[in-house]
Amino acid sequence: MTTPPIHRRILLGVAASGLTALLAACGGSGNGSNDNSTSTSHGAQVTAELSDFHIKLSTEKFQPGQYTFTAKNTGSHVHALEIEGPGGENRSKTVDPGQSTTLTVTLKSGSYEVYCPVDGHKDLGMKTEISVGGAPAPSDNNSSSGSAY
Repeated sequence: MTTPPIHRRILLGVAASGLTALLAACGGSGNGSNDNSTSTSHGAQVTAELSDFHIKLSTEKFQPGQYTFTAKNTGSHVHALEIEGPGGENRSKTVDPGQSTTLTVTLKSGSYEVYCPVDGHKDLGMKTEISVGGAPAPSDNNSSSGSAY
């Protein structure tokens, strides 16, 4: 039995539309917590300068809340940033010299270890600790950076 040409075109159109809808549904942004993409940032901003072999954070005071760490590799070797503590263990992607990446984490009260997870770098001094405590972190960028006390 042969299908008339008009029916073939309709079936082809329906099949193409269905496939397009399916691909659109599967092609989401993948908004995972360890996404490390350069999409919109959330929470307080912290810069982590990763050099050979040291980590320098732009702040030493942390309150519970969400932070976006921008890990900038200023060294000559590949580096990454890992934050481990009561809020869990979160790792950025590994970046080449001169590159940077972001890592958004929610910090809870307690002590955290911040280090480079690339083989041997932690033992070479690429580690620091932070303490998180007190009131929640400011949720916008209009907070003052200084203290009157």
